[in-house]
Amino acid sequence: MSEKELIKKIRKLPSEAQQEAADFVEFLSQKYIRKPEKTDTIKKKSILDNSFRGIWKDRVDLQDSTKWVRELRKSRWVN
Repeated sequence: MSEKELIKKIRKLPSEAQQEAADFVEFLSQKYIRKPEKTDTIKKKSILDNSFRGIWKDRVDLQDSTKWVRELRKSRWVN
C-alpha cells in the first residue's frame, strides 16, 4: 500500500478511529525508531577539563589523597 493510499483510508475513518491510528503510529515509531541517547550526542569531558576540579588545588593537605584519608580515618575511628 502506498503512502497516498494509506492517507486516503485514514481520512475516510471517523475522527475517533483517526486518533487511534495516530496513537498507533506514535507507538510504532517509539518502538522501532531509535532516538539518539543523550550520551551519543554529548561529548564526554575528562574530569580534568571540569572547572570544579580546581577548588582544592591550593590545599597542601590533599596532595596525597590516600594519606589524607588514612589520617582522617585514624582521627575518627581510633580511640
